[in-house]
Amino acid sequence: MAAAEAGGMGLTDLPGELLELILCSGVLSAADIGRVSCTCRRLRDVCQARGKVWRERFRLRWPSLLKYYSHTDNVNWLKEYKARHNAGLETRRIVASFSKRFFSEHVPCDGFSDLETLGCPGHFFEDELMSILNMEGRKCLTWKYYAKKILYFLRQQNILKNLKAYLERPGDQLSFLEGAVLIDQYCNPLSDICLTSIQAQVDDITDKVRKVLRTKNPRHPSLAPKAGEVLIVSDVEFQRQVLDAVNCVLYEQLKYKGNEMDYYNSLNSYIHQVLIRRTGIPISLSVLYLTIARQLGVRLEPVNFPSHFLLRWCQGKEGSTDIFDYIYIDAFGKGKQLTVKECEYLIGHHVTEEFYGVVTSKEVLQRMVGNLLNLGKRYGYNCVIYGWDPTCMMGQEWMRNMNVHSLPHGPHQPFYNVLVEDGSCIYAAQENLEYNLEPHEIPHPDVGRYFSEFTGTHYLANKELEIRYPEDLELSCATVQKIYSKVKE
Repeated sequence: MAAAEAGGMGLTDLPGELLELILCSGVLSAADIGRVSCTCRRLRDVCQARGKVWRERFRLRWPSLLKYYSHTDNVNWLKEYKARHNAGLETRRIVASFSKRFFSEHVPCDGFSDLETLGCPGHFFEDELMSILNMEGRKCLTWKYYAKKILYFLRQQNILKNLKAYLERPGDQLSFLEGAVLIDQYCNPLSDICLTSIQAQVDDITDKVRKVLRTKNPRHPSLAPKAGEVLIVSDVEFQRQVLDAVNCVLYEQLKYKGNEMDYYNSLNSYIHQVLIRRTGIPISLSVLYLTIARQLGVRLEPVNFPSHFLLRWCQGKEGSTDIFDYIYIDAFGKGKQLTVKECEYLIGHHVTEEFYGVVTSKEVLQRMVGNLLNLGKRYGYNCVIYGWDPTCMMGQEWMRNMNVHSLPHGPHQPFYNVLVEDGSCIYAAQENLEYNLEPHEIPHPDVGRYFSEFTGTHYLANKELEIRYPEDLELSCATVQKIYSKVKE
């Protein structure tokens, strides 16, 4: 004001665009902008609720949330800012309450039921949970622990709804790729995995196949699909050209391969990791191979062959029930085409005709889930147990999706909360775990939450974990002594 009284130019004399630029610079806090807007009508108009200043303040504070708004929406940014701020306060209150409520007991399967009635948008709540998880340093471990549990619950509940809707659709409308993505999302709820992104990566591979195909046969029918039309190539020779091009791109150019060295690594089953690492197991590579082939008009079908998932390619009349009318494709074996007899050589024994039949999308998903469920027991991950239940405490829907009832003892056996070396937390059945005779430290961010020391053979529970399981200390020491004294001998 002094400059104005002296005949100079004051802040309010600046052009509107310049005022906006100053207020959007990021130097001022939200409280500062609120106070500026109260000084006079001119600045109040510049700082209007639906204007650029509050939009920029919202963007600077919570950049990941802008994807929920359209540029064409007439958004009250001041209102949204206040709502997100209040959501953050509410989120932190809830997270803090979880520690008090569940410190001396496991979070029950219905322990998150009060989150169903949140007084704020769900994406605001999740965004604040992510900000808690991303806090630097080793402080606030308790908050991070419960924030992660809550975030897992919220995202997995949404994914289960999507999976249920997927399974309710008619069989001919089920995409194998979409099913694989849903499983991937459920197992990795904190990762940024979406069908659109995965499909775009597969489309990119398909385009590479088209380029190879074009050099071999410029007039191939797969090169000129009509908009909105489902591409079908009926001629067997044209189909062969497509499959040869797929093999060329996947295995020669992009170097995809079956992961023989680390076959039972769970990453081989997650479709987003298969695309990143270009390695997989028979079923995950088959889903990728089948999707590409179908986009180019070749209808391959999945075969639930024992111990080695395959695809089949009809050489006779479509829909034939004669297993000898098909060539069987091993996506794990670089797209090798096999006869019936060669399929048996692959697994080392004879199988009946029923194992050569086609399976549905739902059955493919069941096998993928079964593979993941059995990884820990068979060759799997290294982990440390930090909690347990005498029987499975998860809901029926979770048990169905994780195929728990297929286990010999089903849900009627101890289930353990374990910290896995890949950074994940898993709820595992007792029969799926075994002692590691060559133990080593588990590089998991939550290890310090439960344990005070790694002795070289096992972890020592901290005081809080001892309080939670007061009768387990003596048994744990006896078990360690029994197992590892034999190893030394």
